[in-house]
Amino acid sequence: MHTSQQRRRDNPPPRTANSEAEVLRGFLDYLRTSIAAKVEDAPEPMARTFSVPSGTTLLGLLNHLTYVERWIFLGDDVSDWQATFTVEPSDSIADVVAGYRNAVERANEVLDACTDLAAPLPRSRPGRSAASVRWSLTHMIEETGRHAGHADILRELIDGTTGR
Repeated sequence: MHTSQQRRRDNPPPRTANSEAEVLRGFLDYLRTSIAAKVEDAPEPMARTFSVPSGTTLLGLLNHLTYVERWIFLGDDVSDWQATFTVEPSDSIADVVAGYRNAVERANEVLDACTDLAAPLPRSRPGRSAASVRWSLTHMIEETGRHAGHADILRELIDGTTGR
């Protein structure tokens, strides 16, 4: 563990337009950007080394969020959620961050086509009902915010870096 504290610029929550969709999308994108930044400049191999008893790592958190984005917005199936926290040794930080950003970009393409927050989110999974766009955005904000908080703690344990 590194003892000197490094403070990164702390970006405040976004000022968005007033519609519900713009507020939800603005906060989700803010959290997505925050967690990717927390991971992308983390030192190797500490980004994949756990420092808490649960075995949670920075790369594992971002890998998990990639799967959640793809499950909620793109309709991908996930059979083992615990496995989504695991990163292959050959996956670099850049690979995991790029995979996350790709999932976010594809999810945003789906969301860009959604004009009614109460409508079901379009999914590619036949035979399964989809949650509303509103619920999906709210759940993704909760999921990303929760894991961004975990990432804040892990990053501080790794090298003392704090802030968003």
